[in-house]
Amino acid sequence: MKLKDYSILILLILTWSISYAQSYQISGTVSDNITGTAIENVAIYDKNAGQLAITDINGKYRFETTQKELTLIWFSYEYVVLEESLTINNDLIKNVQLQQLGEELTAIELTVRKEKLFQLERLKDVEGTSIYAGKKTEVVLIENSTANLAANNARQIFNQVAGLNIYQNDDAGLQLNIGGRGLDPNRTANFNTRQNRYDISADVLGYPESYYAPPAEGLQSIQVIRGAASLQYGTQFGGLVNFVMKEPNQSKPLELITRNTIGSNGLYTNFTSLSGTSGKWSYYTFFNYKKGDGFRPNSQFESKNIYAHVGYQFNDQTKVTGEITYLNYLAQQAGGLNDRQFEENPFQSNRERNWFEVDWFLYNLNFSHDFTEDTKFTFNAFGLQAQRNALGFRTNRVDQIDPGTERDLIKGDFNNYGAEARFLSTYNLAGKKNIFLIGSKFYKANNTSTQGPGSDGSDADFDFRFDEYPNYSNQNDFVYPNLNISLFGENIFYVNDKISFTPGFRLEYIKTESEGFTREIRTDAAGNVIFNEVIDESRSNERTFALLGLGTSYKANDAIELYGNISQNYRSVTFTDISTINPAFEIDPNIDDEKGFTADIGARGNFNDFISYDASAFALFYNDRIGFTQVVADDGRVKSQRGNVGDAVIYGLESLVDLNLQKLLIKNRAYKFNLFFNTSLVSSEYTNSDANGIEGNKVEFIPELNFKTGFQLGYKNFMSSIQYSYLSQQFTDATNATDGNLSGVIGAIPAYDVLDFSASYKYNRFKLEAGINNVLDNSYFTRRATGYPGPGIITSPNRNYYITLEIKI
Repeated sequence: MKLKDYSILILLILTWSISYAQSYQISGTVSDNITGTAIENVAIYDKNAGQLAITDINGKYRFETTQKELTLIWFSYEYVVLEESLTINNDLIKNVQLQQLGEELTAIELTVRKEKLFQLERLKDVEGTSIYAGKKTEVVLIENSTANLAANNARQIFNQVAGLNIYQNDDAGLQLNIGGRGLDPNRTANFNTRQNRYDISADVLGYPESYYAPPAEGLQSIQVIRGAASLQYGTQFGGLVNFVMKEPNQSKPLELITRNTIGSNGLYTNFTSLSGTSGKWSYYTFFNYKKGDGFRPNSQFESKNIYAHVGYQFNDQTKVTGEITYLNYLAQQAGGLNDRQFEENPFQSNRERNWFEVDWFLYNLNFSHDFTEDTKFTFNAFGLQAQRNALGFRTNRVDQIDPGTERDLIKGDFNNYGAEARFLSTYNLAGKKNIFLIGSKFYKANNTSTQGPGSDGSDADFDFRFDEYPNYSNQNDFVYPNLNISLFGENIFYVNDKISFTPGFRLEYIKTESEGFTREIRTDAAGNVIFNEVIDESRSNERTFALLGLGTSYKANDAIELYGNISQNYRSVTFTDISTINPAFEIDPNIDDEKGFTADIGARGNFNDFISYDASAFALFYNDRIGFTQVVADDGRVKSQRGNVGDAVIYGLESLVDLNLQKLLIKNRAYKFNLFFNTSLVSSEYTNSDANGIEGNKVEFIPELNFKTGFQLGYKNFMSSIQYSYLSQQFTDATNATDGNLSGVIGAIPAYDVLDFSASYKYNRFKLEAGINNVLDNSYFTRRATGYPGPGIITSPNRNYYITLEIKI
């Protein structure tokens, strides 16, 4: 299905929705019940769907709805919340009077205030058919964020998620690269990445890299569950990152939001969404376009992303939704640098013919049914059809001038599908409430990878040239059939209203296969073939195992919850890494899966809407950790080798403290003044290794200090923020090498700091956003790439700006 087909489909859906809808206009005035004066900035909420309108300077509001019955909430910081149910048959004028706020706050007020006051929240014990009790969870509320959403600036979006290590190597957010606790951030491959709870990575088992990340402008929130997510969502050490998309507007048949952004280096983005509800049907769709020249030469890009969600509500208990996502982007790759080149000019490029293309199509069908209030069932069917193409000249000596000969071409096709079913029920045992979850997942993938000669041109030509260059040295062709079947379950046992225990399990059957060949060709100095051999390869690896975990929670009150969790983790080796020929490193033929477990213990809470905090200690025990060591090849050269380095332990402290200083200092509810401190102190050590000189070394990708701080200062519809980030030095290989090699792949990542500023102003249907990233114009890098977009050092962006105009209709 082509992009044009998606556009036609969505246009038909919208046309039908608009023509079918019967909408009613609700309007009125909000005033003080004693003085009778109009109240400005009162938010009117649909109790089930979110904000509908806000009063103007004269206390007036207006919105449209297609619903016959609504429960409305009128909210203001200085007044008692008013909740009222309405039956709607015609246009309605509803004038209300609010009572000035006393000392007692209702549960509704507390909930609304938490969402307004803090950018980060935690998941409840149970949400839908998922259990989160006793786990370390973080939820980024995008609506409250002042980040550069148009460019998916992960440094700002995830600024209050503790301990994340982020690759920062493009100024448009084409890919998300986050890690933490010693896990490689490359394409977020050490997390289970999902969108609305279904998988979006290339291959969960064989190639768990995420070439697609949803645009932040289309997100409602981002859920992050640490290592304990291994039981419900997959075995990864990092845990789960789940992107929650915005939901359809339930109050009117059509809402249009368009956002246009311009910025440094020719950056232009457009995000346009349509949303609405008509009877039992609802929809949300967007189109996102990005283009730019990049902050280095040879870095131009163009991206197109479309998303469509359609839902049908059979009744209060049963709903079906369908989603499709399509992404296509083409990016020129400026290539990597070695340390000398970076010192000379961090923004240079000697690669004009390197290109990268992604074509991603996701589909999903979700069925949910509530048998009762306490018994729920969901079924998710999903799939991916995708391709990624990498083309260019990528020698191990990154300072070598491109000779203009044939280029290396790697084409990967990803075709997978799966289904996940969940059943959750609340029951009583010995007079106590308990919650039981059982689920299963089926996942099948059939992926291919081919490497060979590309053209000798300069354009983005992704066709092989085997006939022209039959003696090209890097040739291979593989098929990767993978199968995964799992059964998982958790149960919350409530000892009383404050204490709970949550044991869980996951049974896994994994079968990974590799079928194909590698062609080894050697030539003499004159280019004559002296050796030509096809090496056939066939591998099959079946394993069945169980993962166990236990969580506990003690909720003294809203101000403090003590939690703890220990869960086993597992990560299967990726065949694509084994089979692809890379000039920057070689693969240990005995490479094997990684195993271990994660433990968290901490305290979190919200004290009187003044302090929101989460402070925890963690330990990650890693057996057979995969990484890089330096080995001597048969010809005497020292090369980097990727394999099982050894056993490692990673431990540390993570904390987030967010202070609502408005309540302490300003004491005027029209203002907002928040200050946060996000601190991660991590230590690590290789405890056992067969390789020489590894035991006692630090583990890669771990800055011992990862610190972010910032504040938000706002008045009514104006908001501004400043954020400062600092990460100490980190190693990129197990030998803890500090000096870079010829390829720039090995060596330390020096300490760096970044300062960002952003501001926004909202007026009626308009919102203006602007900001400056890397205000101090520091030259730094966060990544030494082993393959594309390198190999070598990938420079991070210099100072850059952006301006966004949003219009809501």
